Amino acid sequence: MYAVILILLGVSGVYSDSHSLSYYSIGVSSPGSGLPGFSMIGYVDDQQIDLYSSDIRRCVPVAPWLKNKIPEHWEINTQIGKEDEALFRHGVKILMTRFNHTEGFHYIQVICSCDLREDGSITGYLHYRYDGVEHMYLDIQTAEFIPTMAEAQITTQTWNRPDVRRGQRLKYYLENTCIKNLKRFIEYGREDLERRVRPGVKVTGRESGEVTKLHCQVYGFHPRAVDVKWMKNGIDEVRSYESTRVLPNPDGTYQIRVTAEVIPKEDDSYSCYVDHSSLEKPLLVKWELKQDLPLSVIISVVVIIVLTSVITGAIIYRKKNYRAAISSDRTSNSNNSPPKYEDERC
Repeated sequence: MYAVILILLGVSGVYSDSHSLSYYSIGVSSPGSGLPGFSMIGYVDDQQIDLYSSDIRRCVPVAPWLKNKIPEHWEINTQIGKEDEALFRHGVKILMTRFNHTEGFHYIQVICSCDLREDGSITGYLHYRYDGVEHMYLDIQTAEFIPTMAEAQITTQTWNRPDVRRGQRLKYYLENTCIKNLKRFIEYGREDLERRVRPGVKVTGRESGEVTKLHCQVYGFHPRAVDVKWMKNGIDEVRSYESTRVLPNPDGTYQIRVTAEVIPKEDDSYSCYVDHSSLEKPLLVKWELKQDLPLSVIISVVVIIVLTSVITGAIIYRKKNYRAAISSDRTSNSNNSPPKYEDERC
């Protein structure tokens, strides 16, 4: 269920050595769809730290390094979760009316994050989405909400009023409370958050007529943020045909596969470019045509091996039967008459 929530929220990482504290909240119009009516999921960098949902109605720690720590924080987030649950339930109904939606599955998302960079500078952002499309956001510099759709103008005008100033309060949270909590979480989880594991890389290609599909499998890396792409002649980026999401492995590392379609020419070379925080410099793993046999060749080789094995087995079997028959005849003859020569051999 929560994997589906993360897909809806579009959780993604940015290649950086900074740290971030992010909260992804989602409220749905139809809880019976398999999702809770409201969920709030907290992340430090790429690691989930806590969870609140309308099913459990409590904020609970998820990261192992936060278990049995700062119980007052989970109590505060429980109260925040309950308040937001009511707001989202009301908000999704309002937006459905503004978008002229009377039925069906619809959802509101709020993505709230603060970043602490290596040089000590901070930044933050707050975005609001309806059915996956942004309709307004907080300008962190002016502390005002900016509508990106006409349906959000009423809300932004209300929140920006001098007697409301909702943006000022959220700006203070992002630049102060959020950063304070992030620093505390970093101290608790530093060993795990700053763990670096080099990626393994495997490149393959399959021909289909003139077109060749190049696959770059990058696996076993940590942390999650990674940059993977195909390069032509070491300088030109090749547009990706398809790419999987960065997926978790059971051991806590990650994997991703990026595919490109190319029409190789004689002088062209293709390489998979991989950049990750565990590397001193990016990897450039070259694809060699000779390392990938066409499928038809592989099938032919397998068929030849199988036929050779069958023929060899048949010959051995016939030889054994032939020798057994000769041995039986000799035994029979020895019982009837003496051999002509004492040292007779085959």
